[in-house]
Amino acid sequence: MKRRTLLRAGSLAMPALMLGRAAGAAEDWPSKPVTITVPFAPGGSSDIVGRAVAQRMTEALGKAVVVENRPGAAGEIGARALVRSAPDGHALMAAPISTFAINKALRPNLGYDPVNDFTNLTLAVTTPNVLVVNPKQVAANDLPSLLSWLRRAGAQESYSTSGVGSSDHLTMELFKQLTGTQMAHIPYAGGAPATTDLIAGNVQMSFQNLGFITPFIRDRQVKPILVTSEQRHPLLPEVPTAQEAGLKDFVVYSWQAFAGPPKMSPALVGRVHAAIAAALKHPATVEQMDRIGFSVVANTPEQFQDFQRAEIARWTDVVKRGNIQAA
Repeated sequence: MKRRTLLRAGSLAMPALMLGRAAGAAEDWPSKPVTITVPFAPGGSSDIVGRAVAQRMTEALGKAVVVENRPGAAGEIGARALVRSAPDGHALMAAPISTFAINKALRPNLGYDPVNDFTNLTLAVTTPNVLVVNPKQVAANDLPSLLSWLRRAGAQESYSTSGVGSSDHLTMELFKQLTGTQMAHIPYAGGAPATTDLIAGNVQMSFQNLGFITPFIRDRQVKPILVTSEQRHPLLPEVPTAQEAGLKDFVVYSWQAFAGPPKMSPALVGRVHAAIAAALKHPATVEQMDRIGFSVVANTPEQFQDFQRAEIARWTDVVKRGNIQAA
C-alpha cells in the first residue's frame, strides 16, 4: 500500500478511534471521586441542592460525590475553575441564576461565558420570589394599595436585596419598570441580613425566595403581597400570583442548575445527566426540595440551554433599561 493510501486510511480511522475512547470514558465514569463545585459559601440554596444531589449520586454510583465550596466574585471564581477542569465528568458545578445568566447580563468583563464555556447539563430546581413588606410601615394589603402607597407624594421608600445582581434585586427592578414606581436599592450580603433589616423597619419591602421567606410570613414578621409564579404556591396558598394581583407578564423564578466543563463528549453528557436527573427525581430529594419551596425540574441539556438563553436575554434587557451597574 502506498504511503498516501496509508495516511488516508489512518486519518479515516482516527475519528472512529476517538469516538471509541469517548464512549469508553463514558462507560467507565465515574472512575474516581466526583467533585461538585458550589461557587458560593456553605448553607445557601446552591449548596443545599448540590449536597442533596451529591448524596443520592454517591448512593447510586458507588463512588464518592463531594461538594466543594469556592465562593468569591459573585460566583465567578468557582465558575472559572470549572472552565479549566478536564471534561471527564469528574468536575461538575451546581450554581444559581446569577452564575448562569445574570452575571452575563450585568458584568461586561466577566471572566467566563456561561453559554459557551460550560457543558450545560440540567435545570435542577426553580422557586418563585415573594414580594413582602414591613407590616408596621407599609399601609397596604394588596398590589393596588401598595402602588398607591408607593406613588404618594414625599415617600422615601427603599427595598433590601441579597446583593447587586441577585435574583431578588433584578426582580424588584423589573417590578419597578412594569409599575413605574421608584425605590432606593439597599443591597446586603445575603437574604438573611436583607430580611433582618426589613423586619427592623430599616427598609420597607423586598422580594425574597419563597422557601426562605415563608417562616417569616407565617410569624407575621413580614406581609406578603404577591408571588411571582404562574400559579399559587402550596406553601402560601393564600398569597395571590402577580397576575391575580393585577400585574400581567410578571412571572419570575430563581433557579439552580448543573453544568460541566466545556467539550464533554455527548456520550459522557448523557451518562452524567442521567445520574444527576435520577438524583434530583429521587423521592427523598423531591421531598426535601418541596419543604424549602423548590420544584424539581431535571430537564434535558438542550432544554436547559434554551431556557438559559431566554433568561440571559430577559435580564440583559432589564439591566439596560434600569442602567444597573455591577458592584
